[in-house]
Amino acid sequence: MREEQRQRAVKAFQEFLTTPMQTLLERHANSSAESGVLALFHSVVNTVPAYRAFLAEHNIDPLSIQTYEDFQKLPPITKENYLKLHSLAELCRNGELSSCDTIAVSSGSTGKPTFWPRFFADELQIATRFEQIFHESFYADTRRTLAVICFTLGTWVGGIFTMNCCRYLASKGYPITVISPGNNKEEIFRVVQELGEQFEQVVLLGYPPFIKDVIDSGIPRGVEWQKYHLKMVFAGEVFSEEWRNLVGERVDSTNLCYDSAALYGTADAGVLGNETPLSICIRRFLANNPNAARALFGESRLPTLVQYDPFSRFFEVREGTLLFSGDNGIPLIRYNILDTGGIISYDEMLNFLSEWGFDPLTDLSSDRGIHQLPFVYVFGRSNFTVSYFGANIYPENVTVGLEQAVIKDWVTGKFVLQVKEDGDRNKFLSAIVELAPGVEGSEGKREAIASSILSQLRRLNSEFANYVPPAYQMLQVSLAPTGDPEYFPIGVKHRYTRK
Repeated sequence: MREEQRQRAVKAFQEFLTTPMQTLLERHANSSAESGVLALFHSVVNTVPAYRAFLAEHNIDPLSIQTYEDFQKLPPITKENYLKLHSLAELCRNGELSSCDTIAVSSGSTGKPTFWPRFFADELQIATRFEQIFHESFYADTRRTLAVICFTLGTWVGGIFTMNCCRYLASKGYPITVISPGNNKEEIFRVVQELGEQFEQVVLLGYPPFIKDVIDSGIPRGVEWQKYHLKMVFAGEVFSEEWRNLVGERVDSTNLCYDSAALYGTADAGVLGNETPLSICIRRFLANNPNAARALFGESRLPTLVQYDPFSRFFEVREGTLLFSGDNGIPLIRYNILDTGGIISYDEMLNFLSEWGFDPLTDLSSDRGIHQLPFVYVFGRSNFTVSYFGANIYPENVTVGLEQAVIKDWVTGKFVLQVKEDGDRNKFLSAIVELAPGVEGSEGKREAIASSILSQLRRLNSEFANYVPPAYQMLQVSLAPTGDPEYFPIGVKHRYTRK
């Protein structure tokens, strides 16, 4: 028996159960997050063999890191220069893999899947991100709530991790009941229809395209989503505000800033940040004002925008790439996950919006979800774009074209974007679009879809509008049936671009 492990679990759980969420979210106002990340650095140096070896390889004396300015000079760690060079045990506290009680697996979207050990206490600090959403967006402290886990179950990180965090909220006193059908649509329908009316609201948690597929498939099956006062938690993919409108419309959502929320999560370190009613309100304004969005983010696409607790996950930006530090089963210091994006302080964000004549605080229907936490915006990985006449074309731009009136009923929202060449070696932009189940393709539909995508590309992407000669702007759209094995194989994580 490991008495130290038991004491660690008891202490962490007691703190989670007795510490109000508000107290945690206000730490940054009374203490220095920079001092906190320095303390984490020295703790990791003293307890993690792999990180000591990493510093030695770079001829860095840990005792020389005494200020935040010193900390900022530390080389970032990556999978290539750190994680793949050491055993799992060496990456853990005291070089002991047994100090962790579970091991999850990443999705493998960038190569070979990776193992990520963690301990019960690591999940508790991430549960606070779920608490923010359930308390401040869904009012789950006062409403009997059925949480339906629709992420894939098994060794993959999303499903079991999410289920555990929701159960911890129930332990804290929230009237939440959790059920985990995973990504089995038939079982999700059965769960919702047989149990949903015994609760005041139902929350579906899953990958955005899958949740949309569940909702769309449920409607012809007679699932009356509006009866269940449906709420949704998403993770794993950037989506547009038009997409949020569309999904909200199909479940009879009444307040889009409070009826759904996205997580910025990774297998590497759990949930790094989460959408709040405030961040959603801001993002919806920016979606309707592309010039303001470009001025704020510097790109012609709308990123995921979340708020984060710098005492839980400390963010920095280096050459347009996000670095974060945080404690976990494998503690990470200045970790480069290869996500592009940036950080904006609370005051900077509100001052910027004021210059554009918008005050989100007066636009929201409640003061729930308003905390003076910093924002992080995430574009994801740059290799998911295509370059065409020097313009970067983003999947997010094309997505909006498929979410317009009428067209949204013909398609699933999935597509594959490519730059191809014709017989004369002239380049053209190609989009293979997946038709919704039961929808037949036609030349009229194909032309309407191409025109809609072109219209949104011109509106949202100034590079496309100005760099690409007009004669080359029209996309060549092809329509494919649902589940087409070449472009849209069922059960495989979809990639929206091909080189």
